[in-house]
Parts: sequence; C-alpha cells; structure tokens
Amino acid sequence: MKQTAPRSNYLGVGGWIWAGNYKLERYLYLLHRITGLGMLLFLTFHLTATTVFRIQGQEVWETTMALLSNPWLKAGEYLVAAAFVYHGMNGLRLILQEFGFLLGKPTPPIYPYKDALRKKRLWVVVMMVVIFILALVFLFDFIV
Repeated sequence: MKQTAPRSNYLGVGGWIWAGNYKLERYLYLLHRITGLGMLLFLTFHLTATTVFRIQGQEVWETTMALLSNPWLKAGEYLVAAAFVYHGMNGLRLILQEFGFLLGKPTPPIYPYKDALRKKRLWVVVMMVVIFILALVFLFDFIV
C-alpha cells in the first residue's frame, strides 16, 4: 500500500477569507464571528471607559463626552449599530435553521446530492434585505 505525505497548507492566512469554493453561508458565518468579536470589544471598551471616567467626577466626564463627539467616533457608533443588527438577524436565522424551520423536508441521498442549504436561500435574501433596511434606518438616525 502506497503511503502519501500529508498535504501542507498551501492557502496560508489568505485561506481564512478565500479557501476555494466557499458559498454565501460561509461568508455569513465569517461576518457573524467578526461582528460578535467587534461588539465584545466595544462593550468592554464602553463599560471600562464609562466606569473610569464617571468615577473621576463631573468635569472629567464632560470633557470626555466632548472629546467623544468626534465625527469619526460617530461613524464608529454607526458601525457598531449595523454590526448589532447583522449579528442579531443572522443569529435569528441560525436559530430557526437549527430548529429545522428553514430547511424543508429532507431528501434521500441520491447522486447527484442536493444540499439543504439551497432551499433556505430565500431566507438568506430576506435576512439581508431586512438588515439593509434597518442599517439605512440607523444611518438616517445617525445623520439627523
């Protein structure tokens, strides 16, 4: 019996983003993880900064709030709101999928195999439309 050497990782770090024949669900999964980590980072920074600056008194608090009214930080707040909307809607889609509501009836495993992911493509599109509409609503709220 011929032994073959294990194939080394030819993709490297770039394989995290583009590793071949990825479908839409893989990119939604990647974005779900990124938004989750981003919101965790924001929550940690927000709670720490609020606690530290609030304890130091009214004058320090007002100076910090004046500094944080920077337009670049307002854009960051919008990104956090958009990440929250995406993470929540995608999480709801994943929960419904996990409970089997979006997959439809199972099909027998006959070649050529049909995956259940194509059946829920409509729900992915609906989710993306709702995310886009809510992101526009938040954008309007941040601009006005």
